[in-house]
Parts: sequence; structure tokens; C-alpha cells
Amino acid sequence: MPLLPLLLFFLLSLPMLFFFTYAQVAALSFARLGLSPGGAFLLFALSLLGSGINLPLRRQRVPVDPPPVPPVAFFWLFPMVQPPRVAERVLAVNVGGAVIPALFSLYLLGAGRAPLVPAVLATVLVAAIAKALARPVPGRGIVLPAFIPPLAAAVIALLVAPAGSRAAVAYVAGTLGTLVGADLLNLRVLNRMGPGMLSIGGAGVFDGIFLVGVLAAFLA
Repeated sequence: MPLLPLLLFFLLSLPMLFFFTYAQVAALSFARLGLSPGGAFLLFALSLLGSGINLPLRRQRVPVDPPPVPPVAFFWLFPMVQPPRVAERVLAVNVGGAVIPALFSLYLLGAGRAPLVPAVLATVLVAAIAKALARPVPGRGIVLPAFIPPLAAAVIALLVAPAGSRAAVAYVAGTLGTLVGADLLNLRVLNRMGPGMLSIGGAGVFDGIFLVGVLAAFLA
């Protein structure tokens, strides 16, 4: 059937189509922030590659529950003693989801493209929203819905920022507000979670801080 190969080709090309669409949105967003096409591509590539890099900040040995005693142990003359078990919990910061967006946000603030007062106000409001929506997930860290923070950052930037700086204010608020509200204000929660990698800014592609900033700047 001629339709079957066409359908298979369409299904296999969906990930590539999504990638190019996401790259185009990122390029348009960074262009609104004043970057050249080369600079926009470099920032996008570094953020994408950095999303797989987590820089450890702290390592801890935490106790874990022992495995269940097998039924055969009850037939032994002496009870089986389970030795204490520990595992490692690593608190890390994600390069693509936290370090690079935070540095670029500071650049926008220092260069004057994002006015300080509107940017701080928008960041505080987005941080409050992110704090209310963030949820701890063992083994992953803090996660939050993907599209509410960028929508909030875009709407707040439209309300508080001058017309020529709304995209920059939305990016700063979307990245720093989400980073502060979702991750930094939940460090105590992270300290009470079990073993595994707990990454600041590394919750994933759709709910990552980098995506929040890109969509916020695009929507504004």
C-alpha cells in the first residue's frame, strides 16, 4: 500500500520537525532580544548541549530502606539481619537549564535591555507563581507545568515593561523567576528527598527553565 510508507515517513520525521520548529522559535526569541543570527544559534546550541551537563554542587550519603526479607529466611534458626544500606544523593546545577540562561539574563540586565525595576517586579511575580506550582519528584528534583510560567512572564512583561524591552523583561522573569521560585526556594525540600540526581534547572525539555525563557520572550 503506498500510504503505509508515507505514514511511516511522517511518523519518523515528527521528532525532526519538532526540533526545527523549536529551533526556529528560539531563534526568533533571541532575535527579539537583540542577538545576531550567529549569536542566537550559538546560545541555542550551547543551551541545548548544556542540558545534558549537570555540575555537582554537593554529594551526600543517605540511608535507604533495606530490601524485603525473602520468605525462606523465616525457616532459618536464627533471624536474618539486614545490614544498613546507604546511597548517594547529588545536588547539581544544570548548565543548559540554569547556568547559561542565568548568565544571559544578567547580561540583559547589565546591558540595559531589560530595565531593572520592571525586570525585578516581573521576576518576583513569576517566582511566586513558580513556587506555588512546583512539585518535588524523587530522583529528578523539582518539576512544574511547562507553559504556565512562560505565559505568566509574558503577560506580566506586557503589563509592567516598556514597549521596547518587553521581550527582554519576559526572558529575565521567565528564567530567573522560575529558577528562584521552583528550585532555589525549594532547596529544603530537596534536602529531604531520597537518593539520586537532583538537578537545579534540569527538569527536562518541556518544563526546563531554558524553554520557559524562550517561550516567554517569544510570546512577549
